[in-house]
Amino acid sequence: MKVADGEVADNERANDETISENDTLMTIADSNAGQNSLGDGPSHEPQYYPLPGSPWQRFVRGRFSRVGYALATMLIVWAGLQSLVFNVSAQFGIELCNMPSWAYLLASNGPLYLIAMPLAVLMMRAVPALATRSYPLGSARFFALLIMCVPIIYAGNVIGVVLSAVLSHGTAVSEISQLTMSSDPLTVFVVMVVIGPAFEEWIFRKQIISRLRRYGEGLAILVSALAFALLHGNLFQFFYAFGLGSVLGYVYMRTSRLRYSMAMHMIVNFNGGIVAPWVIRQVDPKLLDALQSGDSYRAILDRLHELGSGSFVGLGIVAVYGLAMLALLVAGIVLLAVCRRRLEFYVAPEELPRGLRTGTALWNVGMIIYIVLCLLMITYSLVIGLL
Repeated sequence: MKVADGEVADNERANDETISENDTLMTIADSNAGQNSLGDGPSHEPQYYPLPGSPWQRFVRGRFSRVGYALATMLIVWAGLQSLVFNVSAQFGIELCNMPSWAYLLASNGPLYLIAMPLAVLMMRAVPALATRSYPLGSARFFALLIMCVPIIYAGNVIGVVLSAVLSHGTAVSEISQLTMSSDPLTVFVVMVVIGPAFEEWIFRKQIISRLRRYGEGLAILVSALAFALLHGNLFQFFYAFGLGSVLGYVYMRTSRLRYSMAMHMIVNFNGGIVAPWVIRQVDPKLLDALQSGDSYRAILDRLHELGSGSFVGLGIVAVYGLAMLALLVAGIVLLAVCRRRLEFYVAPEELPRGLRTGTALWNVGMIIYIVLCLLMITYSLVIGLL
């Protein structure tokens, strides 16, 4: 086991990375001294005594619960304001579902990013953030970690699609896929590639991890990834969002710089929201339906003949994109196999021991409320397809 972030125990890392003095804060291991927060005041917590039922363990559970309450409040405020916006619009004869995509996305996601998330962060300030050093992430490591995301996202996507189909008897549809295909690219770029990742990384990585990392780095990453995945509210996105959130959480944990996880998140969304839909649009819809429905080889050839030479260009673009993604998939699997043992985790100042982690982090009132609310959203997304 390695020592906490504030101590320079990893000689290789110390030699390879330069610490920016202007962007660096020393980790303060003595959390009981009341000087370990970033502007949130003294902690006044019981003495570190990691045993079941101890005052310290109950205190820490309360802190995780506070984060859960903040996330649950975010969800409730978002749903309430979203419903209010849609109902008021309907009163004036404006059906936002029939409006341009930018108006629909502004009405549905605006309350989340502009009001609900900032409110949740204000509530989280009761849990002090742990000051840490910030480290640069070299381009080689950045792209290696980004490529590792490909097989993780692919596997999570397959699991989500299969489970959604099984539980809904094949009636569930991915609303996010429909939205990206039907929206104009500029709107998708602004909302899903720029604004969404910026706000989501701010709350799920910076705010949550910075406040929970003192109790275990791996635990903070997993709580952050779970909260991030649950917010998506559907099985289609849950599993790959959890996998992606875990990688992004690790990146933030090791650098304490939001720019890296934010950039990765934006690149992933750019591929899924801009590049992939553009590639699909290059194929004639009827030919795409024939390919997806498993029509006979002869029927597909007849359709290609009807469309002329232009159809081959679209198929060529799809083939090139598919081969590129396949190469990244294989490269990501290789990198995961080779580099997984090189992942760095350090002992936190107040590390929760095995046996206390899940019960303390998740089995508390705040987190349970948030998880239940999100599970209701996921259930609704499956049931509505059956109606």
